[in-house]
Amino acid sequence: MGTSKSLDKGGGTTTAGNASAVTAAALSQAAVLENGDHLTREEFERRYRAMPALKKAELVEGVVYMASPLRYRRHARPHSQIMTWLGYYAASLPAVEVADNASLRLDANNEVQPDALMRLDERAGGRSRLTEDDYLAGPPELIVEIASSSAAYDRHEKLHVYRRNGVAEYLLWLVEDHKLEWYGLKDGRYVALKPDPTGTLKSRAFPGLWLDSAALLQLKMRDVLDTLESGLNSTDAAAFAERLKHNVKKRSDHEN
Repeated sequence: MGTSKSLDKGGGTTTAGNASAVTAAALSQAAVLENGDHLTREEFERRYRAMPALKKAELVEGVVYMASPLRYRRHARPHSQIMTWLGYYAASLPAVEVADNASLRLDANNEVQPDALMRLDERAGGRSRLTEDDYLAGPPELIVEIASSSAAYDRHEKLHVYRRNGVAEYLLWLVEDHKLEWYGLKDGRYVALKPDPTGTLKSRAFPGLWLDSAALLQLKMRDVLDTLESGLNSTDAAAFAERLKHNVKKRSDHEN
């Protein structure tokens, strides 16, 4: 049997196989993610999975946001400082977990990829959960985002999404503004955490998670970790650790 041919728009011929390839390519092109697309979360995930080379995309209030290449001083280095601080804390307490750029399903119109998050294990009373397909769903106790300035969508759209979905605390590092903003959820609203007389910010969701904000802004990580160590040695942190152990044991006994 011969291969069927047809005229292309330029007056030449194209085989049926080539036509199928062109159609498939067109469909594939139509299924990619683009900044500003309005999508359902299901369609967003489908397109994201079809683009394995893409490292970060978010759906915020039904709109697609795709990250630009990351700058070293404005993002990559501050990001590493945050992960060091959170990782040290999580390594010191039971049932506390840290994640870096994990996809997080919050509601039908929002699937974000925070720069960092810290959560309690479900057995310890955490509100986020691990899904069967290995994603996180629901609000973690703490989200951290690193943004260039207060004009970034992390400071506006995402802040409202996190508040509405019940993320207990939100820490925002505005690099170009040389500023940290740490919010705690109270009566459905985000209220800025205030430093103590020594300038230390203290988490309410994670007792003992203390931050020397001036040292962090100056990238003095030894001072940041010294302050954190003081927090971990506090009576509040010790009581929190015991409470977490109790909750995990109680859950395990119930399941058995």
